[in-house]
Amino acid sequence: MFTDLKVGILGGGQLGAMLLRHAIDLGLNVKIMDKDDSAPAARYSAFFQPGSPASFDDVLAFGKNVDVLTIEMENVNTDALKQLEKSGVKVYPSPNIIETIKDKSIQKQFLQSNNIPVVPGITVFNKEDLRAHADMLPGCLKKCNGGYDGYGVMMIESEKDIDQAFDEPSVLEKKVDIKHEIAVIVSRDIYGTVECYDPVMMVFDKVRNILEYQLCPAGLSHDKSMECISLAIKIAEALKLVGILAVEMFITAEDTVLVNELAPRPHNSGHHTIEACTTSQYEQLIRAIVGMPLGATSLIMPNAMVNILEPAGATKQGMENALHKILSLENAHLHWYGKESGRAGRKMGHVTITENTMELAMSKAIKIRQILKNINE
Repeated sequence: MFTDLKVGILGGGQLGAMLLRHAIDLGLNVKIMDKDDSAPAARYSAFFQPGSPASFDDVLAFGKNVDVLTIEMENVNTDALKQLEKSGVKVYPSPNIIETIKDKSIQKQFLQSNNIPVVPGITVFNKEDLRAHADMLPGCLKKCNGGYDGYGVMMIESEKDIDQAFDEPSVLEKKVDIKHEIAVIVSRDIYGTVECYDPVMMVFDKVRNILEYQLCPAGLSHDKSMECISLAIKIAEALKLVGILAVEMFITAEDTVLVNELAPRPHNSGHHTIEACTTSQYEQLIRAIVGMPLGATSLIMPNAMVNILEPAGATKQGMENALHKILSLENAHLHWYGKESGRAGRKMGHVTITENTMELAMSKAIKIRQILKNINE
């Protein structure tokens, strides 16, 4: 029976914590490993094991004590995961999928080989290589490995910016005129059944290149929504995914849909599914990997989700006052991650606003953004 399974999660950040809580609700025995014993998931797990998900030995030792293993991040040791697979541990997503996606150069090659529309781009290996491809500028430079939450991504407008560019393997993409940024989350279970969530509209902080807030429904036409959903399903099928996949997309000024990036795990763009959808992305992932039927993905209510990014110079009292104001708003659902503060721009929590209309949800999202911008007032 699936409730007898021991499920392991590599990574104990906010995604791992939310995944853990939903797995417990389903009656599963869950273990977490993270190198930080004060990670958000540590407070919820009776089976927390210190260790680095990037360490071969740590992952191997942890994985030997579970039946099914999943991830909250791509930066995991796939060699250990492959060895665990050979020993009979079920690893979802598969190590091959993780390797395909976590290197942005390999990810782009995979998408292109499957006729998925992407932003034109090439792999460069250092600054000199970048200079040799100056005809691609202006462009967006993304580190092949290790980027997250806006780190590892920079705009290169002209040759004069190359001195400040990454001097390591990166993907250089042509600058495109973006009208909208969209995300679609798709799930696929061990039987090949697929379920997809409605697209969300994402709005990014232009300075830090990190998601500031998002809206669902995304306000797209039915045909454009179906085009985005179809692309997400096509990618999940091509990967032979078991688990959950976030597909970030651009809609250009010419109304063309281009796939930007993939994440084979729970994603920031799916936080709203906890309150606003029939089945959350976290529960859906657990269902997919342990053999439960996938849940319905229907949207229950229009919603907006606002990331709580630590403002520069925020005081503890200022943050406490801001949270008090946010909690006073009706239908505002606060998720506080319990991280140590100290770095401006760090994701400290999020708020999902559910309302009868998108206009009401958006008006409260604007209020919350103002509260966070004026946090010390």
